[in-house]
Amino acid sequence: MPRALLLENLHPAATEILTAAGIEVTNHTGAMDEDELVSALRGVEILGIRSKTNVTERVLAQADDLVSVGAFCIGTNQIDLAAAARRGVATFNAPFSNTRSVVEIAIADMIALTRRQPEFNRSMHDGVWNKSATGAHEIRGRTLGIVGYGNIGTQLSVLAENLGMSVVFYDTAEKLALGNARRLASLDELLDVADIVTLHVDGRGGNAGLFGAEQIARMKPGAVFLNLSRGFVVDVPALRTALESGHLAGAAIDVFPTEPKKRGDAFESELRGLANVILTPHTGGSTEEAQEAIGHFVANKLKDYLGTGSTTLSVNVPNIALERTSGVRRLAHLHRNTPGVLAAVNATLAEHGTNIEGQLLATRGDLGYVVTDVGTDLEPAVVDALRAMDQTVRVRVLD
Repeated sequence: MPRALLLENLHPAATEILTAAGIEVTNHTGAMDEDELVSALRGVEILGIRSKTNVTERVLAQADDLVSVGAFCIGTNQIDLAAAARRGVATFNAPFSNTRSVVEIAIADMIALTRRQPEFNRSMHDGVWNKSATGAHEIRGRTLGIVGYGNIGTQLSVLAENLGMSVVFYDTAEKLALGNARRLASLDELLDVADIVTLHVDGRGGNAGLFGAEQIARMKPGAVFLNLSRGFVVDVPALRTALESGHLAGAAIDVFPTEPKKRGDAFESELRGLANVILTPHTGGSTEEAQEAIGHFVANKLKDYLGTGSTTLSVNVPNIALERTSGVRRLAHLHRNTPGVLAAVNATLAEHGTNIEGQLLATRGDLGYVVTDVGTDLEPAVVDALRAMDQTVRVRVLD
């Protein structure tokens, strides 16, 4: 029976789906460090994680049985995708399932900060009646600047316009502007006009330090700042300085450069205790609806890859959409993308009298993936010959 290890308190739907597919599932509530993960992955074919567990090259090098990793979140920067691909470990994530949840908390944060709700809430709990309209504004008519116009940024753009906001955005890639949103040519141009700036960039290394003291200083006096993307993209001490000086009217931060591993651990940040600052524990996408949707989406991707070889929406290996095998056996061959591999695979099958009933090939950068349905049982010698090819990364035989 194949084995799966699911970490970081994933939604029960993931366990139900994998178990129903005949996979033995072990759950662990927290994250694991490298040494713990190396030990826990012995004999495990599927690993499910969220954002706190780092799947490094060292981990992958010692996880000989691992065939697939599922990131039950949007980001995959916690996984060494190139190392996983080199070892034939297909990786999947959930690029869409919690988009709405992040968008809704961004809208809630914008309204709360613009209306000074954190300050009023604290005063009331301290027994102080501080009724005042000073510094409290509607978001209608204000300009929202979105940095990163992907799945989250585009949906936020549409909802913000429905609330009466003007929307501008900046993205390094060419993106279609939705509604009346305007694409600006540079980040500086966005910072010059935005009353609220919200970051929705991905976790690629080039985004580290994207928003530093220079960018914060360039924001309009009295502007509001949100970061619901990655903790390492913002200079937190510079942000604190801008908030304490009054240059910024407020901030909402959901992600941090260093985050506790599990619920209940101590949290430290230079932003603690500041007025009109909303701090949330990386819960932008953490609604019950989103976590259930993610559990279903990623678990089904892992199940399909293990059972059929389908790699649709994998983030690190060639994508092939597959149904159940049309033959007696299915042969999945992940290989280095060099000329002649397909011919060599087919020649090997022909030498052993194996008839091909169907075949699909896809390539992605340095990798190729050919899936072959055959009409007879595969002799061990055939599989051994394919594994011995210089270009072979991984060979799997599926029923």
